[in-house]
Amino acid sequence: MPEPVHKSGFVALLGRPNAGKSTLLNTLVGEKVSIVTSTPQTTRNRILGVANRPGAQVVFMDTPGIHKPLSRLNEQMMQFVRQALEERDLAVLIVDASAEFGRGDEYAVRLIKQYSPRTILALNKIDLVRKPKLLPLIDRYAKLYDWEEVFPISAKQADGVKALLEAVIARLPEGPAYFPPEIYTDQPERFLASEIIREKVIAQTRQELPYVTAVLIEDFDESSAITRIHASIIVETESQKPIIIGAAGQRIKQIGTEARIELERLLPPKVFLELHVRVEPDWRNSRGVVASLDYRGEA
Repeated sequence: MPEPVHKSGFVALLGRPNAGKSTLLNTLVGEKVSIVTSTPQTTRNRILGVANRPGAQVVFMDTPGIHKPLSRLNEQMMQFVRQALEERDLAVLIVDASAEFGRGDEYAVRLIKQYSPRTILALNKIDLVRKPKLLPLIDRYAKLYDWEEVFPISAKQADGVKALLEAVIARLPEGPAYFPPEIYTDQPERFLASEIIREKVIAQTRQELPYVTAVLIEDFDESSAITRIHASIIVETESQKPIIIGAAGQRIKQIGTEARIELERLLPPKVFLELHVRVEPDWRNSRGVVASLDYRGEA
């Protein structure tokens, strides 16, 4: 009897900021792999999420939103996008179907054309779009690239996601699994902790500080029954510190409480979380700070 066929491969999830790539990744994997906020450019690293299905393993690469870089941080983010395009077996371009087509969309397609990957087009957020608007959008994209297939989806509601995943698997090469079945991401717990904290910071301060914060884990100690985490929330100016701290320290306390609750689901049974705010002027152009945000550089 012949051996059953097993498929595997790396799939790059691409798109403009806030297209819904991270939501789609979490839905495909069935776990929270990438943080999700309403703020564009939340994803700053290339995040791997592993989806296991009978006879197949798909390693999805969530990437930062495609944009023209204006800082060292942005340049690093776009390098992650290019690396994913170089390493992929297949690509999926996620488009926010509820937004107007613009120059940023043209730029994203031009970038894909530079690498000429086999690419599936996923028109996301169809729950926010009337059907008559979809056909002109599909026609417009059809003229820009030779897509493998086009799927209208809602990543948030998981509408159309199963069909998209089946189309992805159908196009993967035969091969062994890259990860054990219990693994759903390659991210170390230290990095996951920093991302969870950053998600809570963004949720609390998105109106005042949408892009100027980062989170660095200063100490991560799992040597006892309690996981002890010391993290610094990085801002660019002294005037931004009180925005994070809040009146009588209430905002940073709320950030810490929400982060700790989620961290204890990841790192049971108990987490002790200590947060501080640190000023690093123009950190987005600091080689040292930006490099420290890349979890793959950790020992």
